Amino acid sequence: MAGVEGRVALVTGASQGIGRACALVLAESGAKLALCARNQEKLEQLAGEINSKGGEAAAFKLDVTSEDEIKAVVKAVIARFGKIDILVNNAGITRDQLVMRMKRADWDDVIATNLTAPYLLIQAVIGSMLKQRWGRIINVTSIFGQIGQAGQANYSSSKAGLIGLTMSVAREVGSRNITVNAVAPGFIETAMTEVLPAELKENILKNIPLGRAGSDMDVAHAVKFLASEEAGYVTGHVLNVNGGILMG
Repeated sequence: MAGVEGRVALVTGASQGIGRACALVLAESGAKLALCARNQEKLEQLAGEINSKGGEAAAFKLDVTSEDEIKAVVKAVIARFGKIDILVNNAGITRDQLVMRMKRADWDDVIATNLTAPYLLIQAVIGSMLKQRWGRIINVTSIFGQIGQAGQANYSSSKAGLIGLTMSVAREVGSRNITVNAVAPGFIETAMTEVLPAELKENILKNIPLGRAGSDMDVAHAVKFLASEEAGYVTGHVLNVNGGILMG
């Protein structure tokens, strides 16, 4: 089996942005999609779009901060599709503030969504992958988990932690033909970056060797590669999708 054809992929944060793009690219490449997010309406629309093109997708409402919901949804996905081959941990939030003013709740919410949720999802799906001795886990981290960012101590910490989680789990399950990797987007045009001031965007673009912002599809294609059969000898790796803004 080449690529991702016939594989079952669970994508979190699939209702918009990078998660939606990942779902579309994986579906176009022949994977069956379990679409997870809090917005049921958007998930149903995306599932309808995929199914209308001859793909196979189903929507599963999920709040990734709820351990009980994670366990229930993973069971429902396995009941619906028979297995989970690919997990894309994409759901994430920001609660930006300087560290001296950051509220504990803003720290806790970001860590819960961006780091604890991927750990719980990995834990929930790993049994299925171990049983079939095949699996792909892809965690969507960020350039700010690699270099930090003022006003994002919570976000940067969660994304740096996700890199550590990626490498640790990769070591644990590698012998069972399960790979665990991360994709680290740089400046990507999404709803999250749309609200940034124009001057800040200009300054960022000046520092990108490729001279442009990335798209959600740039990230999605990187995710598809790591989810594929062809990436079978890649694990514990952080794939930078940042236009060259961070090298080395």
